[in-house]
Amino acid sequence: MDTFYITTPIYYPSDKLHIGHSYTTVAADVMARYKKARGFDVKFLTGTDEHGQKIERKAQEKGVSPKEYVDEIVVWIKDLWKTMDVDYDIFIRTTDKIHEDAVKKIFKKLYDKGEIYKGEYEGWYCTPCETFFTQRQLVDGKCPDCGRDVERIKEEAYFFKLSGYQDRILEHFEKNPDFLSPPSRRNEMISNFLKPGLEDLCVSRTSFTWGIPVDFDPGHVVYVWIDALSNYITALGFLSEDDSEYKKYWPADVHLVGKEIARFHTIIWPAMLMGLEEPLPKQVFAHGWLIIDGGKMSKSKGNVVDPKFLVDRYGVDALRYFLLREVAFGGDGNFSNEALLNRINADLANDLGNLVSRISGLKGPEQTEAPTAPAQEAELAELSLKVISRTEELMDKLLFSDALTEIWVFIKRLNKFAHESEPWKLAKANKGAEFAGVMRVLAEGLRISAVLVSPFMPGSSKAILDRLALPEESRTWESAKRFDIVKSGEVAKGSPIFPRIDVKAELAFLEGQAPKKEEPKQEEKKEEKKEEAPSEQVPGIIAFDDFAKLDLKVGLVTECEKVKGSDKLLKSQVKLGDETRQIVSGIAKWYTPEEMVGKLVVLVANLKPVKLKGQLSEGMLLAAEGKDGTISLVTVDKPVEDGSEVS
Repeated sequence: MDTFYITTPIYYPSDKLHIGHSYTTVAADVMARYKKARGFDVKFLTGTDEHGQKIERKAQEKGVSPKEYVDEIVVWIKDLWKTMDVDYDIFIRTTDKIHEDAVKKIFKKLYDKGEIYKGEYEGWYCTPCETFFTQRQLVDGKCPDCGRDVERIKEEAYFFKLSGYQDRILEHFEKNPDFLSPPSRRNEMISNFLKPGLEDLCVSRTSFTWGIPVDFDPGHVVYVWIDALSNYITALGFLSEDDSEYKKYWPADVHLVGKEIARFHTIIWPAMLMGLEEPLPKQVFAHGWLIIDGGKMSKSKGNVVDPKFLVDRYGVDALRYFLLREVAFGGDGNFSNEALLNRINADLANDLGNLVSRISGLKGPEQTEAPTAPAQEAELAELSLKVISRTEELMDKLLFSDALTEIWVFIKRLNKFAHESEPWKLAKANKGAEFAGVMRVLAEGLRISAVLVSPFMPGSSKAILDRLALPEESRTWESAKRFDIVKSGEVAKGSPIFPRIDVKAELAFLEGQAPKKEEPKQEEKKEEKKEEAPSEQVPGIIAFDDFAKLDLKVGLVTECEKVKGSDKLLKSQVKLGDETRQIVSGIAKWYTPEEMVGKLVVLVANLKPVKLKGQLSEGMLLAAEGKDGTISLVTVDKPVEDGSEVS
């Protein structure tokens, strides 16, 4: 069996781990679950980085020992990962004896090889980041990573000959272009650090005591980053009596880290491993930040978002889905409450939740003949295989958002099929064989969809599969590649998997301003008795008769593509009962053609046709524009026939 070893950074103990930290760990959990589903022998590591000067100072402020301080917070962190449904295999603490013993041996081994020497350090140090900086690296005299003040320190110290590994690390980058992803991070490390030249690294401290002692020189403690980086191998038993797991799982397949610590993982860590004559990790993936209020989430900035609050309110799977669907993994992404709520409604409530609700509890007439296979079955079976193949390709590249987009192509097509086949009408018309055939295909598609989303939303996936009453062997990744497993299309009733959210009311609540029903003022009440003023006398106000002139209809998007020569326009074929209209809309920035297919949209059907970029547009889709310019289409939240009038 192939192995797969994935790690997250071990986090500094804080009772303010925020959604940005959850982003990394949830991504690692999704990847671990996916690989386990594919049959890999997986090890998923996370943990806590508990040594260093800032921990010692925090403990002193609270009047407790450093160990007492971190012990209490580690309980909180483990509870957070439980809340986020993170199923790690190893939780390493840098205060664990197996880790401390191994770090002492690592330090001594590098010293005995001549890679560590004694000297004196004088320079700049950022205590919050536990990082040394040269004068050249400071930005306006402050820490280049967190922007806070640095301290000038001078103390006896040991140094690691990092400068001697510059050429070897640069060669490794050049020979292994995927070692650091995405490419922008790789280019940054090469141009900003490797080519300008590396300096020897201070790897011990004498001005405080909370750390792993250098056992051959007790006045020194090991520099916290040497301590922390070593966890990836000490957790597997490196230099311990039992190193079988190290031999089995190392080198790591991927270290998932935030971009701010890419330098430690792709320069210092490889140099340490080269000095120890051990293999390097296969890949380091340095993702971007979740941005809020124009900057990285930070406790010091006061702009953190509490994941526990969001989970309590919207459910863990909704938050897990949002984190990995909203942002292309590797780049920075904006977090806002509005984006979260809109994503929950658009994808989870309207698409997946709607599909489940549409067919749950549907009962057909008593069957007297074999089910009739619908004409679309072969197409759906073929599409499912294509989606699975593409999803696997994207997941193996850590392209989580793209993988979810691909899965949603299938979910949207299933919704479209439900709309086309209308099993609820077949049941009423007593067409038992047709009803049974349609429901079996819908249930099969729902089963496959639930399996594909299981790494991202394990709880919701299980809830859907439980409604289908399927055995475990029908819930595996490999079983999703078959379209002949479901025998009965019955889907048990249940509460909505993802209820729709009243976005306006919820935003008001989140801003601490619960929506209030305003009573009209006394003067306004008096005005109600008066005859209505002509609309032209009140700017911006129209009479009902004017509004009634609009012909608003519900349309089903059956096809969609980008307009050639334009990066803004999408061309949609919209079905209105017996009629199909072509609508051109400037929404390509917010919707892909694949996302559009299957949507029940609202359009103005009596507009004069116009040409846009040479394409005829026979109407206009209704949409709302948020304060940030984001466009959100007006859609229908319950199944209705296309062509229905909006009143």
